[in-house]
Amino acid sequence: MTDRKERIEALNRAVAERILVLDGAMGTMIQGYELDEAGYRGKRFADLKQEVRGNNDLLNLSQAKIIGEIYGTYLEAGADIIATNTFNSNEPSQSDYSLEDLVPELNREGARLAREAADAATERDPSRPRWVAGAIGPTNRTASISPDVNNPGFRNTSFEALREAYGVAARGLIEGGVDIILVETIFDTLTAKAALFAVEELFDEMGERLPIMVSCTITDLSGRNLSGQTPEAFWNSIRHVRPFSVGLNCAFGAEQLRPYVAELARVADTNVCAYPNAGLPNEFGEYDEQPETTSGFLHEWAESGLVNILGGCCGTTPAHISAIAEAVKGLPPREIPTLPVRLRLSGLEPFELSA
Repeated sequence: MTDRKERIEALNRAVAERILVLDGAMGTMIQGYELDEAGYRGKRFADLKQEVRGNNDLLNLSQAKIIGEIYGTYLEAGADIIATNTFNSNEPSQSDYSLEDLVPELNREGARLAREAADAATERDPSRPRWVAGAIGPTNRTASISPDVNNPGFRNTSFEALREAYGVAARGLIEGGVDIILVETIFDTLTAKAALFAVEELFDEMGERLPIMVSCTITDLSGRNLSGQTPEAFWNSIRHVRPFSVGLNCAFGAEQLRPYVAELARVADTNVCAYPNAGLPNEFGEYDEQPETTSGFLHEWAESGLVNILGGCCGTTPAHISAIAEAVKGLPPREIPTLPVRLRLSGLEPFELSA
């Protein structure tokens, strides 16, 4: 299927029939290649004055073969949806490397490489189409929290600046051929709203609407994101965009994340997606949880009717994704609830007017 409209229609059919599998960690796989500074630069950027090691998104341009291999490996492991290597392909994040001008190209090429890998997998097995989600990360800025503990009113960005940056990133992803927009690892709801606003503006301009996946990050055992919202309050804040899915990723392993996924599953009248880390990091910042452990937790989530889409975040590998795909094979997806029409608002906590 080369037509995006056809692919989206197939996506909607598939998610209603089975639990879909998202891919695992891109950064974890890149680390396995042990690239040095020259490796990150490649031939094209050999003469850059600034250091770029650690800028994983630059590899879309300097080491396209590696990124394509990683996409392909996750597809072979059983991923239905692969996320583009564009988590930091935005102006605020790339400004750390003085590479802001590359943002449109980073997104287009990240999406193009993923599109090629997904289409090749679909061609090998037309009965199982694969999809590409354009990953939009949270940037290194926050619209609602001061980075200066001595000045609570200070902000290092604005809603308008974020809106513009996200619009540029999303345009590149769509031009590169993604099927889905994935606004992920959200720690600040206002920053996420800037991203969603920019994406909706772009849809209006294009006259075409893609499915939107929205994924929040719970930052500690208080069960809130960094800007203080509970999962239900977060859902009330963003449900107006009618997302294809809402969910949680990063920060926790599956064992710690479960109650918050269950909270979203109870209140969200859309698909629920979750992709936890491979447990919690050890003292060296590495992830030790084995694929059978992660997949065991997610098997229980599926049996309990909590999820429609599952995958892995930090520390997860193709082995984790393969184990997850096998663990949920044949299990039905969560039934999307029909909720009564009520006024639902949010601050840090949700508010529902029940008459």
